[in-house]
Formats: sequence, structure tokens, C-alpha cells
Amino acid sequence: MARRAIAFLIIGLAGLALGGCMQETIEPASQAGWNARDKQLMSNLPYQQAAIPEQFKRHIVEYTRKEAPGTIVVDSDNKFLYYVLPGGRAIRYGIAVGEEAQAWSGIAKIGRMEEWPAWVPTPGEQQRLGPLPAFVTGGPHNPMGARGMYLYSGNKDTLYRIHGTNQPGYIGQAISSGCIRMTNEDVIDLYNRVKVGTIVVVLAPKQDGFGGQVASAPQAATVKPY
Repeated sequence: MARRAIAFLIIGLAGLALGGCMQETIEPASQAGWNARDKQLMSNLPYQQAAIPEQFKRHIVEYTRKEAPGTIVVDSDNKFLYYVLPGGRAIRYGIAVGEEAQAWSGIAKIGRMEEWPAWVPTPGEQQRLGPLPAFVTGGPHNPMGARGMYLYSGNKDTLYRIHGTNQPGYIGQAISSGCIRMTNEDVIDLYNRVKVGTIVVVLAPKQDGFGGQVASAPQAATVKPY
């Protein structure tokens, strides 16, 4: 029992060093919630699947901030997105975030949602990343990935999105041109949980507010099945 207690303590301290404790990873490859188009497009990807580091895989964690269940919270510093659950828990997803010069923070709502969205590069993206096509159709080749959730503030498009990716190897890094990227598997999962009007809180850089312990396995099992 003493050895087991020491092992749990070491694991817990390591988790805190990564910006939040973890428990068993929720199966990221589950196709529950995928539609026929998802299964077709995800079966023939034009990119190689990446080995996502363990801390950036989907986990259920204890959540100590005060946002209401159903809220999305983006911790850009630590490259995590939280979907708040009842009972002081949250689903934590690994993300890639915008480079420091393009980072955005604030409170918004999901104003629009699309499956396999098209991509229309903004003038700023054309300037930074171009030349780019004026329009890219939806599909696994598209940088928007499998889902797009468009953030609005005061009924105005912020031009900030939560979306999938065709470069999953960047999860856990600050690399994109300003938006929040998730693996296509994770963005489908999140998309199925939210709706237009969902509150999204993007924390400002260096804003503290996370801590606590890992949710236990029995608590994790209460989340709807994948």
C-alpha cells in the first residue's frame, strides 16, 4: 500500500507540472457520433496520423474554475481546451493555438457551426502565408478539418474559430494563424456536445485559474459513451 501511495503521489505531481492532473485517456479513435461522410473521408486521409503526446489526448479532469457546465474554456498557454461538465469536472482536449502575434482572448459565443467547412483565407492569411487559393472546398485536405465552430461577439464574427486540422502533429504547439485547432476526432466529439449560443471563454495569456485533482475512473464513466 505504501508503494502504491508513493506512485500515485509521483504521478499526481507530474500531472500538475503539465498544467493539470490526468486520468485514463478517453478513447480518441471512437467513431461514435460520426456520420457516413465522416467515416468515408476519415478512411482515406491525405496526411499521416500523428502520435499525439499523452497529455494532449482527451481526458476527464477535475475542474476548479466557476464556468457553468456546457461552457468551453480555452487555455492557450497550456494548449488545452476544456468542455465543462457538471460536478466539478471537464473534458480536456489538446489543441494547437495561434502564434503569439495573432493570439486572441475574450468571451464569445458559437455563432455558426459547420461540418467539413470550406476555407476562405482572410487577407491577413494571404499576406502572412500566401499565396493561397481564394477558396478551398471542405474535406480532409482542408486546414479547417472535420468541423468548424465560428465565434461571434455581439452578433459580429470575430474571425476566430475552433476547428479541426490536416496537420495533427502540431497539437500541443503555438503554430496556427490565430485559431484553435483540434484533431479531427476530437473536434467531431466536441461539435456533438455543443450548440449555437455555447459560451466560449478564451483565457488571456498568463491568466491563472486551473488546479485540483484528477477525476476518478468511476466519475469518468458517468460521461456519455463514445
